[in-house]
Amino acid sequence: MSTVVFLGGGRITSAMLAGLRLSKSRHRLVVHDRNPGKLRDLKKRYGVTVEPDLNRAAKQSDLLIVAVRPSSVRELLRSVGKVSQPLLAVSLAAGVPLHVLRKLAGPPMRWARAMPSPVCRSGSGLTAVSYSRKLPRVDRKRVHDLFATFGQVVEIPESKIDAFTVTYSCSHGYHALATLAHAAQAAGLDRKTALLASAHALADGILAWRDGNHSLESLLEEAVTPGGIAAAVATAMDAAGYGRAVRQGVAAGLRRARANAGK
Repeated sequence: MSTVVFLGGGRITSAMLAGLRLSKSRHRLVVHDRNPGKLRDLKKRYGVTVEPDLNRAAKQSDLLIVAVRPSSVRELLRSVGKVSQPLLAVSLAAGVPLHVLRKLAGPPMRWARAMPSPVCRSGSGLTAVSYSRKLPRVDRKRVHDLFATFGQVVEIPESKIDAFTVTYSCSHGYHALATLAHAAQAAGLDRKTALLASAHALADGILAWRDGNHSLESLLEEAVTPGGIAAAVATAMDAAGYGRAVRQGVAAGLRRARANAGK
């Protein structure tokens, strides 16, 4: 049984722990965080081992998960110090590239990056992974298998990971759901019915594409009848700048990721 150590007890760590528990993972799970309240909560909710001392936590690790904000990565790795034995580590910090991680931590640490979705708590996550060029195949498999316990895993070049990060976030769905439901309420629906109708429009429609054998183009053609209500809605949204707004949002996310890399 291997020991997976999380450095950082925030939201993504909580989501991963929930997904690992749901999958009945046999890993020994250890969490370090500077906040005692977070550690108490995670221990109570998931039955994990907690370790308030950073260096003691890192020394227990067979697989180290760096799960802190991008702005905190440098301070964290400097606090860990130089490790004396080889250690496989995975950074979840958006925008902090592998070459920076290697420079901060030194040669004994072998690095991968991963972008897991908070949806992993339900077992339906999606994680992108990128590996250092010389990372051994056995280490790549260990990283892949951990994230595969709670969803799909895709391997992509590190040069593409920022674009993936700004695209795959479940915040897109939540934001679209909230926006559509608010519009439905303004049109006269009560909140419960507005949310139900909006969730069907977004989630069930997308699942029909993902789990079926039909192309997105054919499904759009089926749903948007020329001269019909759906066509009027789609045309008005496009004219109001829907596509432009999405492109601007993606571009802003990329700028933020690149700013993180420079900090």
